[in-house]
Amino acid sequence: MSGFDWPGLMRTGAAMGLRPVEFWALTPAELMLMTGRTATSSPMDRARLGEMAALYPDSLKETRDGGDG
Repeated sequence: MSGFDWPGLMRTGAAMGLRPVEFWALTPAELMLMTGRTATSSPMDRARLGEMAALYPDSLKETRDGGDG
């Protein structure tokens, strides 16, 4: 399940005057913002950022320009 009440969101979109093409062009975040609902997850904190950095470290590629200086 997606966690979204699609029939309810579609009814809300229609009540707001959105055309189908406008409704389906919205992202889930935009839909939630427009309906006044909040996200189910909290923003990433420093600890989680550290975990992500450890899992997916940046890799530096050495580049050589062939010059002397």
